[in-house]
Amino acid sequence: MLRIGEPSADLDALLESKSATAAAYLTAANPRGQEQPEADNVIAAAALRRSLSEAGYACLPGEGRDPDGKWKPEKSVLVLGMTREDALALGRALDQNAIVFVERGKAPELLVID
Repeated sequence: MLRIGEPSADLDALLESKSATAAAYLTAANPRGQEQPEADNVIAAAALRRSLSEAGYACLPGEGRDPDGKWKPEKSVLVLGMTREDALALGRALDQNAIVFVERGKAPELLVID
């Protein structure tokens, strides 16, 4: 489990095992925080996974959960080896309000997209 601000030895070990120094946790669901029909979110998630795979990124499936329980879980992906700049650019392209970025040895950060 990935938590903002909490270092994760398991995540660091995963990054090391894949020779990655960083990763981004992204979703294509509910652009700009506007709840979409589940079918639209499923299609968007599949398109995101496909485009990342075609770009050569290794991805692991996940589920983003609101710690306050106000939002339904969102299908997400952990993208190994993605830079902060590329992750922010993709988050913008997906019309997301924020993404999660982590560097090996550091706690995951929530990066608000302006």
